[in-house]
This record gives sequence, structure tokens and C-alpha cells, in this order.
Amino acid sequence: QVQLVESGGGLVQTGGSLRLSCVASGIRFTSLALGWFRQTPGNEREFVSAISWNGAFTYYADSVKGRFTVSRDNAENTAYLVMNNLKPGDTAIYFCAGSLTGTGGKYEYWGQGTQVTVSS
Repeated sequence: QVQLVESGGGLVQTGGSLRLSCVASGIRFTSLALGWFRQTPGNEREFVSAISWNGAFTYYADSVKGRFTVSRDNAENTAYLVMNNLKPGDTAIYFCAGSLTGTGGKYEYWGQGTQVTVSS
């Protein structure tokens, strides 16, 4: 079955950086557009960033634009989210998701999430 596994979360101070990874298995990686989402307790999951199957197109939420960078290595079945200049408001569980219908489509596959905590 299809699996997406995130890693790289942790505790970091304001202004610090983290790199999240998302490794996919059970599916041809290039069939997926990939998205990153985040969620805090009591709130809806929100879009953070997305990347097309070939990496040619990337998208960001306004709140992270200029600080976060999404990329993918199709040879390694891995997507990345580099997060710089982190703020306490970035604290959340971060999820990787895969879509068969493009970055704007429905995300059929989800990872289990990785916790990011930014201390002030």
C-alpha cells in the first residue's frame, strides 16, 4: 500500500531552521503531486506548500512565503520542506500528502505527521 513517512520535526528556537522529509513507497513517486499541510489543536488542517510531480511548479501559503522552500528528489522518492526563520506561529504537526490529480487536486494519501515546535 501507499505510505508517506515524514521526519525531521523537532524543537527549535525562534529564527531557527528545520528540514522536513517525506519518503513515499508503494506508488510511482512521479505520479504524485506533493503537499505539505499543518495543523494545531482545535484548528483545521491548513495548506503550507505544494510541488508538482516534476518539481517545475511550487506553491506556498502567504504566511510561509520567503521562509519555506519545497523540493523533491524523484530518484530518492523523497520530498523536502526547508523551513527558515521559524516563528512560534509555525508550531504545528506537519503532514505530507500526495495527490494523483495535481497540486490543486484532492490529496488521497497522507503521512502520520511530524511535530514542529518553535519556542519564543
